[in-house]
Amino acid sequence: MGEDEGKVARGLTWLLKGGISAFAIFWVMRKVDFAGAWGQARHIDAGWLLAALLLLTVQLGVGAARWAVVLRALGGVFAFRRTLAVYYMGAFFTQVATVGGDAIRMLFSRRSGLSLATAVNSVLLERVVTVFGLIVLVAGTEPLLLHRSSAIPGAWVFPALVVAGGAGIAVLGLLDRLPAALSRWRLVRGLGHLAGDTRRLFLHPGWGPASLGMAILGHVNLTLGLWALARGLHLPVDALDCVVLFPPVILVTTLPISIGGLGVREAAMATLFGFVGVPHDSAVVLSLVFFATSVVTALPGGMVFLLSGERRADARPADVGSATSVGG
Repeated sequence: MGEDEGKVARGLTWLLKGGISAFAIFWVMRKVDFAGAWGQARHIDAGWLLAALLLLTVQLGVGAARWAVVLRALGGVFAFRRTLAVYYMGAFFTQVATVGGDAIRMLFSRRSGLSLATAVNSVLLERVVTVFGLIVLVAGTEPLLLHRSSAIPGAWVFPALVVAGGAGIAVLGLLDRLPAALSRWRLVRGLGHLAGDTRRLFLHPGWGPASLGMAILGHVNLTLGLWALARGLHLPVDALDCVVLFPPVILVTTLPISIGGLGVREAAMATLFGFVGVPHDSAVVLSLVFFATSVVTALPGGMVFLLSGERRADARPADVGSATSVGG
């Protein structure tokens, strides 16, 4: 695909995602009393808001620690201070600039001395373990969810996703078994590197469980941040409700079908939290306040970026684009 065709494809992708976000926002907001919603958000309890800000800040450290485990499994020599700085920059670009925070991590970890294969595969596998940990958490708490509200459909979906996720990881670990004749292609060689790194992470008795545990811990911490905001908004939910209901919302927003999950997250929140008696308006307010809080906690990542000397003249988008292709 030529450069012009690539630009067109990226433009169409953004247009499609923007359309889905716009439709979801319209669908959610048509039922919202804006005056009442603004009043509820404006009177949030400051103490609980501060607690949420602290938990979401801790979340960045948990995420960096999870990536550090993956890097160690892949043999990436990367000081944790640098890992945290690069992770924080990635969070800033994801939350605030709505561009590929993962590509930013790949680019700057490559510049920090990692091989291209390790820089790319560490981010890809950190994403894999994060999503798989989320699926495991959702499936594990599903009985509690069904006990809370038996009206929720699709009880088989998340256990099936655990099986599918495990099978997907197994497939990743076997990608170097492709016919040798295909090895002349750079993509195929890259997939071979990815397969080896997948086995190094998931088949290791220490790194695999540690990364998965860090992923689950991160998701629980994130739901506690949401619970703090719910308490601040005086909503009728407890911590267990958030631990059970919010992970499926996160899972939906990880799908690359919208711009930063905007609209899709609010629709999922209004639907799922409606099962436990949270009014539509309040669920939307909770979702938007959570998004705003996430943005605030990610903002220092921009300062880290500015102060780290990463704004070099040769920081071309092409560098990021090349990093997003699997290979080494």
